[in-house]
Amino acid sequence: MKIGVLSGGGDAPGINAVIRAIVKRGIQTYGDEIIGIRDGWRGFLEANFTPLDLEAITGILPKGGSILGTSRTNPFKREKGPEQIMENAQKAGIEAVIAIGGDDTLTVAHKMADYGLKCVGVPKTIDNDIVGTDYTFGFNTAVHIATDALDRLHTTAEAHNRVIVLEVMGRYTGHIALAAGLAGGADAILIPEKPFDIDEVCEYIRRRQMRGRNFSLIVVAEGAKPKGGKEIVYSEHIDEFGHISLGGVGYYLAKEIESRTGIETRVVVLGHLQRGGSPTAFDRILATRYGIAAVDLIHEGKFGYMVALQGSRIVSVPLGDVVGKRKTVDLELYNVASVFFG
Repeated sequence: MKIGVLSGGGDAPGINAVIRAIVKRGIQTYGDEIIGIRDGWRGFLEANFTPLDLEAITGILPKGGSILGTSRTNPFKREKGPEQIMENAQKAGIEAVIAIGGDDTLTVAHKMADYGLKCVGVPKTIDNDIVGTDYTFGFNTAVHIATDALDRLHTTAEAHNRVIVLEVMGRYTGHIALAAGLAGGADAILIPEKPFDIDEVCEYIRRRQMRGRNFSLIVVAEGAKPKGGKEIVYSEHIDEFGHISLGGVGYYLAKEIESRTGIETRVVVLGHLQRGGSPTAFDRILATRYGIAAVDLIHEGKFGYMVALQGSRIVSVPLGDVVGKRKTVDLELYNVASVFFG
C-alpha cells in the first residue's frame, strides 16, 4: 500500500519518532511504500512529496522538529483546496494518509473523508488538550523543560528576593502550567480554566513574606486571564484556523504584582523553548507506539480513527468523537496544587 504521512500545526518533540515508526512498520511488516508530504496540508496542496525509505529515517529518533516540516495551512480556506488534495493524492497513487497533528490538523483529516481521502490520525500537541487520549506526545518534554526552568529560577529568585513569573504555553488549557508548577514547587499557578484574581495572587506573595520567604515563583499559562477580563493578545493576526497569537500575560502580571506589593518582579517567557530540542524517553516511546499503531489501523481498514493512549494501552477512537473538543485540566489535580499556593 502507498501511504502518505504529514505533520501539521506547531511542532512537538517526538514527531520524528512517529515518522520513524511509520516507515519501519510499513516497510518491514507490510511492504508498504511511504510518501512524506512536506509542510503539512500545504504540501498536499502543492504536491510536495518525498519518498521515505529506511535510509531517510536513520538517526532521527532523538531529533526535535519534523524532517517533513509543518505548517498551519487549512485547505478549506483555499479555493477548491480539498479537490486539489484529492487530485494530487490520485496522481501520486497515495491510498491512505497518516496525519500527525492537533485539533486543527485532525479536523481537516476528518473533513477530508467526505471527499474520499482515507485518513488515520496521530495526536500531537505539547498542550495535551486532545480528548480521547490520556497523553499526546510532546507534552512530557514540554513539562520537563518548564520544570527545569522553575528549578533554575528558584535559586535566582531567592538570591535577589524577587518574584519571578514564568509564562508557559497553553492557549486554552493549563496542562503544562499545572504539571510543571506542581513538579517545580510554584507558589501560584494560573490557568485558562480558572480566571485569576490579581489581589489573591498578591496575597499569596504577602503570606510568604510574613513567613520570611521573600521570593515567589508564579507559573502562568499564556491563555490565562483575570476575572472579568480577556486573554492578553500578543498579535491581532488570525491564522487560517481562526487563532490569534496569545502572549504577554506574564508581563501584565509582573507589572500588577510589583505595583501592588512593591516587590521587584521579573518575567521569563519560555515560548518556543518548550517545543524545541530532543524529546524525553517517555515521548519517544509514546510516539513510537503511536506510529506503529497508525500503520496497523490502516491495514485493518479503520479509517477515520485516531490512535490514543488510555491507561497503558494504545487504542483507537473515532475522529468524529475528538475534533472540535478540548480536554481541560483536571481540577482535582489543581486543588492538590493549590495546597502549596502562598
